[in-house]
Amino acid sequence: MPTAIPPESVPALLDAVAQITRDAGRVIMEVYATDFAVRGKDDASPVTEADERAERLIVPALAALTPGVPIVAEEAVAAGRVPAVDRRFWLVDPLDGTKEFVGRNGEFTVNVALIDDGAPLLGVVFAPALGTRGRLFAGAVGHGAWVDDDAGRRDIRCRRVPAEGLTVVASRSHGDAAALDAFLAGRKVASLANAGSSLKLCLVAAGEADLYPRLGRTMEWDIAAGHAVLRAAGGEVTRLDDGAPMRYGKPGFDNPHFVAAGRG
Repeated sequence: MPTAIPPESVPALLDAVAQITRDAGRVIMEVYATDFAVRGKDDASPVTEADERAERLIVPALAALTPGVPIVAEEAVAAGRVPAVDRRFWLVDPLDGTKEFVGRNGEFTVNVALIDDGAPLLGVVFAPALGTRGRLFAGAVGHGAWVDDDAGRRDIRCRRVPAEGLTVVASRSHGDAAALDAFLAGRKVASLANAGSSLKLCLVAAGEADLYPRLGRTMEWDIAAGHAVLRAAGGEVTRLDDGAPMRYGKPGFDNPHFVAAGRG
């Protein structure tokens, strides 16, 4: 069993992961600027050269940063390379929101999270196409969360729900309007917005939204990094069926339906 990560080393580890995601974002933007090809995987989801190049950068960088810690990465899993996981492991989505990438709307991210005892300990979500220098969200449980974008680096925190009601974020590419309407029935909703990829979790963490219900299939690497940022900012991702916090390392890495919200 791996030894505990000393609390004093977590901020430096988070900064190192943030740099890795920025490097991956640079590779992704190089492909984004070209007339790239789109292929279909066995599950019919799209994949591009950007997904693959970013993963080839991230995986060895994490292996050098934390030798011996397993790395579960989306494209490797799709190719049948699934490492055994124990108490601690990395979850990597090198390009979350490939449909947004293909659609060129900028709402795609690089996601990297460290899981410890089934829960996300730290995570980074980087949207390289938002703004002139990208928008990077990072957080570690017990150390707070922050965003770094064109306005500079600043701490973020979940907000209390305003008196006028909830700002709800929903998936841009994987929505079920009827199910969402049923879930929100009886709640005071001020506005409903769509966003791509794991940015929805980060918007809740940053106090720019209050609620993100996901009433469809996701994989662990889709949400773990955003979940870590949200936990660090005072929020949580809970299962829709029993209200328990989302856990990681599940068979097949599939998630149940969930709700992301602040604790206030």
